[in-house]
Amino acid sequence: MSDYEIFVDRIKKKTGIDLALYKEAQMKRRLTSLYEKKGFSSFVDFFKEMDKNKNLLDEFLDRMTINVSEFYRNGKRWDVLDQKIFPRLLKNSSRLNIWSAACSTGEEPYSLAMVLSKHQPLSQITIHATDLDENAIAKAKAAIYPERSLAEVPPAVKTKYFEQEASFFKVKPEIKKTVKFKKHNLLKDTYDKGFDLIVCRNVMIYFTEEAKEQIYHNFSKALKPGGVLFVGSTEQIFNPSKYDFEVEDTFFYRKKS
Repeated sequence: MSDYEIFVDRIKKKTGIDLALYKEAQMKRRLTSLYEKKGFSSFVDFFKEMDKNKNLLDEFLDRMTINVSEFYRNGKRWDVLDQKIFPRLLKNSSRLNIWSAACSTGEEPYSLAMVLSKHQPLSQITIHATDLDENAIAKAKAAIYPERSLAEVPPAVKTKYFEQEASFFKVKPEIKKTVKFKKHNLLKDTYDKGFDLIVCRNVMIYFTEEAKEQIYHNFSKALKPGGVLFVGSTEQIFNPSKYDFEVEDTFFYRKKS
């Protein structure tokens, strides 16, 4: 076994995370730069230190999960969600069951709540948000963001749902209350069922084809008939019918009834 294969095996035993399901070249490059920065010369030496050093383990998890996010990312897609997807879903249910999967530091689920608040009172909104990285979840719960994260937020929304503190912006409590965060591993944990909308964007590009297929099948099973999967702008599904999906709009896939 190579140095990296031994590392992958030990990480799986320690954390339950299977790095073999992530694209190897990208993951090796990202983690090699981390262990070299920390003064290690191999993956095995790096693991030995991580095994006894929780801070280093947390830093590894931070690096392997990709926490790049912003509010209303790719704004035109959020317009489609607002003007087309939510109105259709709300015809069938007054209280939508929504999951923001691999939610990173929280910009996406908070954006969902803000857009949905145009259609119904905040008291009727609950967004389930999950991520593998506990540090990302902690940042999401704190809900304090640099101005660059709000670049695509409409001015009226920025005024209504954020409070400025020095050079940072804090999500107001009434929006924070709508989002429930918990840890979840898309490649290992069971999926809840009965969702009207699942949002998982800009994450699948890091997985192998085998892992993507597994996740798309699981998302399909987790959605209600007529429910929607909303994916990122580089993550078009080329054979949606394989997962019982049909295209509703660009990057929106409806589960067949």
